[in-house]
Amino acid sequence: MIAYVTVGADDIARAMRFYSAFLPALGYTLREGPEGLSYALPVPPGQAPVLPDFYVKPTFDGRPASAGNGCMVAFEARNQSQVRALHAAALAAGGSDEGQPGFRASYGPHFYIGYLRDPQGNKIALFSSDADDPGRDG
Repeated sequence: MIAYVTVGADDIARAMRFYSAFLPALGYTLREGPEGLSYALPVPPGQAPVLPDFYVKPTFDGRPASAGNGCMVAFEARNQSQVRALHAAALAAGGSDEGQPGFRASYGPHFYIGYLRDPQGNKIALFSSDADDPGRDG
């Protein structure tokens, strides 16, 4: 099980604007501290944390943050409409488009996905595979 995912950011304020445009809509809460941003799903009393957490932090070694080639973090949305809305919100909050929301031929008939880059260049995906939404072939 993945416990957490961390991406680097040189400008925490820009990163917070970007990630706060869509992560709260997916249920994540933000805790901001001197070490950066921590997004986590709420934990009901007496229950174990829902993993993974998502962190946005300055680099540990102090060198500029950089996006990994081939690295991507994907967040699941409730449905296709939410994918479209959150993709647009993330673009308006400083992200760049890496692929408009839609179906991709290489994925299943209900896998609907949009791709973005955060202000630092990290690749982010927002997807839904809700079988109640229209499928690619329907």
